[in-house]
Amino acid sequence: MKDTPGWASPGSAPSDGQEPAGSGATQPPEQPDQGGVNPSEPPSKWSKEQPPPGQWSAPSPQTPGQAPPPPPPGPGWGGGQPGGPGGPGQGGQGGPGGYGGWGPPGYGGPGGWGGAWGGPPPAAKPGVIPLRPLGVGEILDGAVSTMRTYWRTVLGISLTVAVVTEIAVILLQGLVLNDAAGTEALNDPSASLDELTRALGTTMLSSAVVLLISLLGTIVATALLTSVTSRAVLGKPVTTAEAWREARPRLARLFGLTLLLPLIALTIITVGILPGILVIAGGGGGGGAALAALGGIGGGAVAVWLTIRFSLASPALMLEKQGVLKSMNRSAKLVRGSWWRVFGIQLLAALIANILASIIVIPFAFIAAALSGDGLSGFLNTSTGEVGWTFLVISGIGSVIGSTLTFPITAGVTVLLYIDQRIRREALDLDLARAAGIQGYDTQAPGTTPGS
Repeated sequence: MKDTPGWASPGSAPSDGQEPAGSGATQPPEQPDQGGVNPSEPPSKWSKEQPPPGQWSAPSPQTPGQAPPPPPPGPGWGGGQPGGPGGPGQGGQGGPGGYGGWGPPGYGGPGGWGGAWGGPPPAAKPGVIPLRPLGVGEILDGAVSTMRTYWRTVLGISLTVAVVTEIAVILLQGLVLNDAAGTEALNDPSASLDELTRALGTTMLSSAVVLLISLLGTIVATALLTSVTSRAVLGKPVTTAEAWREARPRLARLFGLTLLLPLIALTIITVGILPGILVIAGGGGGGGAALAALGGIGGGAVAVWLTIRFSLASPALMLEKQGVLKSMNRSAKLVRGSWWRVFGIQLLAALIANILASIIVIPFAFIAAALSGDGLSGFLNTSTGEVGWTFLVISGIGSVIGSTLTFPITAGVTVLLYIDQRIRREALDLDLARAAGIQGYDTQAPGTTPGS
């Protein structure tokens, strides 16, 4: 080994304890140049038995001009000292932060990654979300931030749709459904089978009409808010007129998609309970009821699975301008492998929206029941009895306020979840960064996901 001061390990003399080649009888060791040191002192020599590596002590005395041996290796990837070769600011190997300050986590400085690097650079955030895979909290916060930042457009759309929808429901309920005869038969124990059938048909028809009107309002609000949220991701505002012009050509397909998904779920549940119904019709009794219940549970599970699988079809249809079937296929591809995550986020958003709506709607319903003169009993019996205009108007105001606040949450979470899945699977953040005008984003290392 080359005996170079500062690199050779102590005790690794040229011969490593063996005689030099060509040496004869034993000769006294060569006296080193003491450089002014008292020659009467015994010469400094290394012991043949050395302590284990990493525990060596520096030899003494040192020859003038000779560099001291290296210190014990530090916790970094090298052994440099601050201010010396490899230390912070030197760029050499082996400082406390590792090679040029690039040490592993927890080494080399208070920052955990050495003194020369503070961790991965943060992801760009041109709008309401950072351009990287999102956590659950970031998706919810993005939906709320969209509503808070662009409140004029978001609340304007939600309020307009909610008011128009609720007016249509109130007029239908007060002018048409209250005059429908036969609904009292549902509370009459002596009513005949024909009367019960007519009353049940009337009730189901009125409920279906009200549901259809509400569904139309939800579709329009979802379409417009999808456009607003997609622009909010880029930090670009959009007016209500611009959102309407962008969403109007897609409304018919979105309506078809929104009707198709519940129809598929209902068909699956019907197929599940049909064998039990046939057994009951054939006189099976309890066995048929158990079979129908089991089939209903199985069909319901499949329906929920398909509903989540196709839950991102709406933003795919609006933002990618796909057809109904192609948007369903796109949703299935984006959800594949992340079903439970998508299910959990959608369920959490639905719970938040429903709780928020209930906090607003239920007090208005009680106030409406009290002011209408029917009291609590009238409030509980509004499903089959005649509903007064006072109750309809006051409860309708509560429904408008609740829908105005919940439309942006449900639509925003769905759109941001769709964007998040595309970022994870298709690197959509690069396209979003280019669309937002961020230069050189593809050469940066995006940040990591704080939670999922």
